[in-house]
Amino acid sequence: MLTHWAAVYFAVTLRSPGNKREALHMDPAEIRRLIEAKFSDAIVEVMSEDNTHFEALVVAAEFADKRPLARHQLVYGCLGALVGNEIHALSITALTPDEWRERSGAT
Repeated sequence: MLTHWAAVYFAVTLRSPGNKREALHMDPAEIRRLIEAKFSDAIVEVMSEDNTHFEALVVAAEFADKRPLARHQLVYGCLGALVGNEIHALSITALTPDEWRERSGAT
């Protein structure tokens, strides 16, 4: 069991600048902005419960004729070094506008 002082030291150590164990966080709105900057006229929704694990829906015409892996690579390319750092995990649903309409039942 940690003493009070050991617990305080541990908490301060984790939050100290330059400590590689420091928890980094990212705002879903910032991720959305970065993705929207890459894709013109895209629908982008980004959700997170803890600001380190994210789910993204990206609907963009740029995904036409691309396999799922290539679509994901395009999205990851928008985020650069944030992936694996501030963005610990990202689940991506990448669809064309036609695929989105088909899934949502719109005509």
